[in-house]
Amino acid sequence: MFGLGAGEVLIILVIAFLLFGPKQLPEIGRQVGKAVKGFKETADDLRKSVEPEVNLIQQEVKMVEQDLQASMKEAEEEIERVTNKPEQVANSQQSSASS
Repeated sequence: MFGLGAGEVLIILVIAFLLFGPKQLPEIGRQVGKAVKGFKETADDLRKSVEPEVNLIQQEVKMVEQDLQASMKEAEEEIERVTNKPEQVANSQQSSASS
């Protein structure tokens, strides 16, 4: 519970009992319980509203990544084509010179 051990929770309860007394302690417990419940509900609502946005952003990032990879592949193919072209021209010149 909130990263607290049993001993720590017990110490907190004893201090609360001494500070607030036996009459106010149940009411304080209810208020704390309501606050924790409200916090959990708010966190769930926030998660529900943020998760679709995060998923959409992740999908967009994947699409951009795929587009980038496709562009890189096209660029590599173009570089290969351009670098092989002078060799082909030189080979064709050598073949026509030897003929």
